[in-house]
Amino acid sequence: MHERNGSPDMKATVVVIDDDRNILELAALILPKGGYRVLKACTARDGMEIIASQNPELVLLDYIMPEMDGLSALREIRARFPATYVVILTGKGNEEIAVELMKSGASEYILKPFNNRDLMERLDNVLRIREIELHNKALQKEHERLLQEIDKWNQDLQKRVREKTEALQKAQSEIVQSEKLAALGYLSAGMAHEIRNPLNSISLFVQLMRQSTGDPEQLDYLGKILKEIERIDAIIRKLLDASQRTRTISSDVRIDQVIDNALDIFLPQIEAGKVQVERRYGIVPPPIKADPAELEQIFTNLFLNALDEMPDGGRLEIEIGAENGKVVVMVGDSGRGIPEETLPNIFDPFFTTKTRGTGMGLPVVQRIARIYEGTVTVGKTGPAGTVFRLEFPVCS
Repeated sequence: MHERNGSPDMKATVVVIDDDRNILELAALILPKGGYRVLKACTARDGMEIIASQNPELVLLDYIMPEMDGLSALREIRARFPATYVVILTGKGNEEIAVELMKSGASEYILKPFNNRDLMERLDNVLRIREIELHNKALQKEHERLLQEIDKWNQDLQKRVREKTEALQKAQSEIVQSEKLAALGYLSAGMAHEIRNPLNSISLFVQLMRQSTGDPEQLDYLGKILKEIERIDAIIRKLLDASQRTRTISSDVRIDQVIDNALDIFLPQIEAGKVQVERRYGIVPPPIKADPAELEQIFTNLFLNALDEMPDGGRLEIEIGAENGKVVVMVGDSGRGIPEETLPNIFDPFFTTKTRGTGMGLPVVQRIARIYEGTVTVGKTGPAGTVFRLEFPVCS
């Protein structure tokens, strides 16, 4: 049971709208026995106010009422409160009215006088359908959002590659592909389990529905749903397969050269955004052991975040030094800084404050740094900007 308004026994709230006070009192008497919290209204307008303030799961609505009839009230409720499902009470039981009600968004209609047990069973059934439909809509919306973000990200990467010179195109293409595979692999690893569980449930429900119907048209629709489920599962498998990439580990990787290569990728954006780049390479850094293409992903993600924080120009600073046998790199920007309340979560997968962000940039940075026994932390942040500090062990 869901806990509502402090009562663990209440499974849903239902607003009963009827100008017949006997109906209101009867509903208030029998529905709480089935686990429903009942709110009453004598007019449609009063009912609308209750719905707006209480956000109920269900509405039990009389078809014939003064001021506003049930059909008009039904249409307004479905337009303003799509998550609230409406059951119509009517004394006029004919096919024409039933069709009109269903077309207008009613989930069920019940003839007066009604049987108490039948009323409870009808409401329970509508509540179950509502939970399934809302859950499926949320899954579909999230799935579409993820696909759109991946598609948009791929398009941006491809556009950036096309803007490069002929001499750098091959190398840049490999870098972009490496970055894409790493991020997609991380994304798919985090989402595959969460997506597949509800997909399995949807598939099971569809198969049960196929067994209980002989309607050829319905069987055709259900078959198409199963094919779409299989297509989504295939997409997940492709994402997992794409993340399998062999690392090319070298023991003489110069981190200053890796940084310079990453900066070259962003030169058009840096120039267009009037961003000043300051490189302070105080030492010739000792080599580290890593895959240079994978290591470059760290800095492409950091530079991308920094430039996003400076849409009207600013300063990007890169400093290289050595401490305690480690190469230390500081990457700073003059952006708005990281809010204190979000600072503990910036390395969490899928956490983002950007409307179009995926929340994967900094988690990828941290994951790659850890692969090579390195660390990444926020050195400082505030209104003057943010500095990230990275440390990597040198080759022994």
